[in-house]
Amino acid sequence: MSRNYKFFDQTACYFVTMTVVHWIDVFSRKEYRDILFESLEYCKKEKGLIVHAYVVMSNHVHLVISSEGKVKLESIVRDLKKYTSKNIIKSIQGNISESRRDWMLWMFERTGQRNKNNSKYQFWQQHNHPIILNSSDILNQKINYIHQNPVRNGLVVEASDYLYSSARNYEEKKYVIFDVEMI
Repeated sequence: MSRNYKFFDQTACYFVTMTVVHWIDVFSRKEYRDILFESLEYCKKEKGLIVHAYVVMSNHVHLVISSEGKVKLESIVRDLKKYTSKNIIKSIQGNISESRRDWMLWMFERTGQRNKNNSKYQFWQQHNHPIILNSSDILNQKINYIHQNPVRNGLVVEASDYLYSSARNYEEKKYVIFDVEMI
């Protein structure tokens, strides 16, 4: 991993991206998004994760995060990815109505076999590329980038119309999926 992509300052905010291997559209299903949100909530309560902004797209997640300092950010992200991958794969295995089940499991297993760090499946790409947000201009640019992702992808016209984004929090919309600590 390049020195440019590490959590050096545990008190800083970071922009992080987590991408599903082969850009598989897993988060198009509510069941799998729910596992991700449950894990984020657990990391907030138990590990001191602070989520400032997020967007969950069909095959990747962008976050602006920091930490209360209980646990190192790299450990929180590692545990988040480990838990979500294990539980989403388990959910896929048990979901007989998942039309893509065999194909997705085959792709995750095939990718896992190519990576000596995995015992069987690989769900997430290994890199997170944390980028430190050490100025208000960079922080605002990344939050705007996150919130505009569904707009750029043609899913909504206004960022705050996308349910799985903190744009709703920042626009103070009524129906919010996940609470964030706004900056």
